[in-house]
Amino acid sequence: MTRLPETIFQVIEDRCFGCAACVALCPLNALELDNLLAVVDEPSCTHCKLCIPACPVHALTLTPTVNL
Repeated sequence: MTRLPETIFQVIEDRCFGCAACVALCPLNALELDNLLAVVDEPSCTHCKLCIPACPVHALTLTPTVNL
């Protein structure tokens, strides 16, 4: 799986409540929980998107870096 160019994976912190559904699905262990908040290791993330539909509160997103 190749990463999407000029895109970063982000966790919307005020939505995430630490259910760990995303952590359980990440094939590369690029997500972990820290004080009931999902945290991404962006360099390890391949942008496979397996975790995004699993989030019950839509707290996961891929964001173009040109907008940052």
